[in-house]
Amino acid sequence: MKAEVRDKVEETEEMITGADLLIESLVDEQVDTIFGYPGGAVLPIYDALYRSLAPFKHILSRHEQGSIHAAEGYARVTGKPGIVLATSGPGATNLITGITDALMDSLPLVIFTGQVAKGVIGTDAFQESDVMGITTPITKYNYQVNHVSELPRIIKEAFHIAVTGRPGPVVIDIPKNISQETSPARSQRDFYLPGYQPTKHPNPLQIGKLADALSRSKKPILLTGAGVVTAKASDELKAFAEKYQLPVTNTLLGLGGFPGTSNLSLGMAGMHGTYAANMGIYECDLLINIGARFDDRLTGKLEHFAPDAKVAHIDIDPAEIGKNISTAIPVVGDAKEALKALLNSDIELPDHKAWKEKLEHNKTTYPLWYERSNDVISPQWLTEQVYRMSKGEAIVTTDVGQHQMWAAQHYPFDKPNRWVTSGGLGTMGFGFPAAIGAQLGAPNDLVVALVGDGGFQMTLQELSVLKDRNLPVKVIIVNNEALGMVRQWQESFYEERYSESLLSTNPDFVKLAESYGIRGLRVDKEDDVVEVLEDVFAYDGPVVLDCRVEQKESVYPMIAPGKGIQEMIGVTK
Repeated sequence: MKAEVRDKVEETEEMITGADLLIESLVDEQVDTIFGYPGGAVLPIYDALYRSLAPFKHILSRHEQGSIHAAEGYARVTGKPGIVLATSGPGATNLITGITDALMDSLPLVIFTGQVAKGVIGTDAFQESDVMGITTPITKYNYQVNHVSELPRIIKEAFHIAVTGRPGPVVIDIPKNISQETSPARSQRDFYLPGYQPTKHPNPLQIGKLADALSRSKKPILLTGAGVVTAKASDELKAFAEKYQLPVTNTLLGLGGFPGTSNLSLGMAGMHGTYAANMGIYECDLLINIGARFDDRLTGKLEHFAPDAKVAHIDIDPAEIGKNISTAIPVVGDAKEALKALLNSDIELPDHKAWKEKLEHNKTTYPLWYERSNDVISPQWLTEQVYRMSKGEAIVTTDVGQHQMWAAQHYPFDKPNRWVTSGGLGTMGFGFPAAIGAQLGAPNDLVVALVGDGGFQMTLQELSVLKDRNLPVKVIIVNNEALGMVRQWQESFYEERYSESLLSTNPDFVKLAESYGIRGLRVDKEDDVVEVLEDVFAYDGPVVLDCRVEQKESVYPMIAPGKGIQEMIGVTK
């Protein structure tokens, strides 16, 4: 009887397809941009997009990996979830690298994958893949929709999960028949997740312990990560550091969370960090980690990492606390809320003038250095010119490798959300499509993609998107005709056996850009760099600049594998 009543009620309500419910849900979430690529299993969704008057744009990538890296760039710059739509089978599996990248770097994404119809799941149907099985270990959560009426609630949950707590990617797998079936237009959207309640406000007792430890510390240091940027806590961090005159070092992904030009900044820490930052960590008596993972590229050999320090760790993800480094003062909570609580604490520091003077001595005595040649462009100098001519205001995206480290070292970031790079996974091919997403997310800002010649060739087909949308991204290829970091390691640790790391048959990048209808330029002498960069930045449209740099240049300082954070090579010439 109840079923009959329900059926009669549903007959009187407006019924719409699952595809239309999806579009309506995206409108409800105030989505303005979708990155995607069509295919058979998502044709009903793309038809709904075509018919829809929804106020968002669809960005057609030329490969699904381009879609998801663009969504990552969009998410990093805006703080909003990047939205990705791909078909079943190869469409979904082409997203795997980007999903993993987003999980490791805590980027909020909501990813919709098409799936074969429910009736043939498990039969190895055409373009079927086990999306749930594949993505379970690389997502914050994933769903497969079993009934069309569930779709609005699942989407609402997915957006909530993606952006709250420690952000991350959420996958929604939609069988094709779900997109085609109908459901009441007012399907339930409310949800309740009793097992998912991230801790935002830190325990006051733990804040008190941290404040007490700081009041006793003579050699304190702040280590700050991407959690500061994600929590929008840059102002609070700056106020806290300046109030107590605390030296600050950043992880790779924490750059911009604290002004890089501040006199309290020690620069980046870790494998290619500054001498001042790494020695500060090694010698400190109190290390306050705010929103950073203690990953291996930061710590080096664990027994040498802050060996004499009491460690406090503020993180919204309790799983990170104590995972790699023994933590005396765990503080679970949002970085912004924790810093607010510390700012409201009554902390009286002992005199640490001698500590600050020692750190300042290390900064001035052992600065970052490089050599220049009249014959070829120095990549470090090139990065500094990009910084100078962009006035430090650009959004900079990179791939992974030498150019990434040079950008982190020689382009000081004073603001959050201006640094877009692949940290935990170290993904080649990330930088260029991420720049596309960043430009779409910040259309009025200057976006510079600093990429290597190796990584650029992995996703260069997205030049079509630059042309289609006339996005004024400036692509600067740091071209050393090599897989630079691989070549450096082979030089340093493999007796200069350059096995498959030299790229002697690169394309003509100028002609390549022009073939897409994009302006292309080349520069191979330092004397010409400034004039060419002026031209690039003044041009109102996309540009690809091929910069021929010294092939045998290496990134220093460097902590060799198995060494401690204090055992840097290349600190001086």
